[in-house]
Amino acid sequence: MSETLTSDAGVAALTDRLGALLAEAKRAGADAADAILFSGTSLSVACRLGKTEHVERQEGRDLGLRVFLGERSAIVSASAMDPASFADMADRAVAMARVVPPDPLASLGEVHPVPADDLDLDDPFEPDVAVLQGWAAEAEDAARSVPGITNSEGGDANFARGLSILMTSRGFVGSNTRTTYSISATAIAGAGVDMQRDYDYSSMVHADDLAKPSEIGHSAAERALARMYPGRPKTAKLPVVYDPRVSGSLLGHMAGAINGSSVARGVSFLKDRMGQRIFAPGITIRDDPRRRRSLRSRLFDGEGQPTMARDFIADGILTSWVLDIRSARQLGLTTTGHASRGTSGPPSPSMTNLYLAPGQVTPAELMADITEGLYLTELIGSGINPTTGDYSRGAAGFMIRNGAITEPVAEITIAGNLIEMFAGMRPANDLEFKRGTDAPTIRIDGMTMAGA
Repeated sequence: MSETLTSDAGVAALTDRLGALLAEAKRAGADAADAILFSGTSLSVACRLGKTEHVERQEGRDLGLRVFLGERSAIVSASAMDPASFADMADRAVAMARVVPPDPLASLGEVHPVPADDLDLDDPFEPDVAVLQGWAAEAEDAARSVPGITNSEGGDANFARGLSILMTSRGFVGSNTRTTYSISATAIAGAGVDMQRDYDYSSMVHADDLAKPSEIGHSAAERALARMYPGRPKTAKLPVVYDPRVSGSLLGHMAGAINGSSVARGVSFLKDRMGQRIFAPGITIRDDPRRRRSLRSRLFDGEGQPTMARDFIADGILTSWVLDIRSARQLGLTTTGHASRGTSGPPSPSMTNLYLAPGQVTPAELMADITEGLYLTELIGSGINPTTGDYSRGAAGFMIRNGAITEPVAEITIAGNLIEMFAGMRPANDLEFKRGTDAPTIRIDGMTMAGA
């Protein structure tokens, strides 16, 4: 599998098979078609209490065929790349397309050449079980070595290499190979009703970019210990500071609100705000599909359209929706190259490497003038109204008193409205590219904390 994924000959052979599948679709009567293949291998190891608890290796392929018959289209999928089944797949897809309602908005995209840019997404290093065992054990051992840690949910290490190929009957062909490495640890402090747990992790495209396993384990342990004996503060209206591990969720809510499909259906609280100021002056929120060695980077989207970096928020102003071909046509616009795609469903708009540009002050400076506030490290549930922007989520974290992070708190709810929250966001300067959707520490004043 690995040789197939990394060799030019292997990719060429799989591409030829996709071409054969498209030829069968044409034979079956399709006016146009596209085919997509996902092929990959993965290895994961879990260690707990000093012993290897789980080793799993997986290999698999998923194949999808989409056919167009006039304004009608249908999709079929398979879990094997068997040329003997291609005629049956094509016949089934065309038969389905004949009976579904017409959709004049869906079609193949125009053909654009795949850029020659090297995004450096394929690390040739392939760790074996022993290497992953070492990473996982080191992370867990580091967590358990911290005084006050009483138990562990283990350490995990994972490796995956995947290939995707997209081909259309109009002549587009593009492929992408990507590796992913990850290490995580979860530590437990205390016991019984006073028990607390927390975690840390690192996930990267290149193994050399991973955090050290010992650092991950120590961080998980320190986070768990810091959460011991949480209180439940009284309900108040106060400044809330989002730790980077949860601040990216605010970008996720914004991305959902400017998703072209949601806007076209009229179910977005930002549907009438194009060209208006949504955030404070100076705020930039960018999606960069071509950032090197990044988790979601790609040269072309799920419809073969070229990608490019784009500021969806520039100087606080909303500049664009997130669009695939279908949603762009609904809105009378052109695609932004953000189609995401599986093998069994149609494309839909989706961000790639989304981030909020950092501010000018440190996190300490950002909260220095807060007499009483809340520092959030965990969010629970998703109480978001996509039409109104009303926001309510369970939370845990720490109180801020006189500019310093103090005692832990839990079993609270934070509430507000995303339109007001976006307008009041202030970022610190500690942005790290770690999660795919990334933001620095963020402060929002005047939110409601519901507690005791």
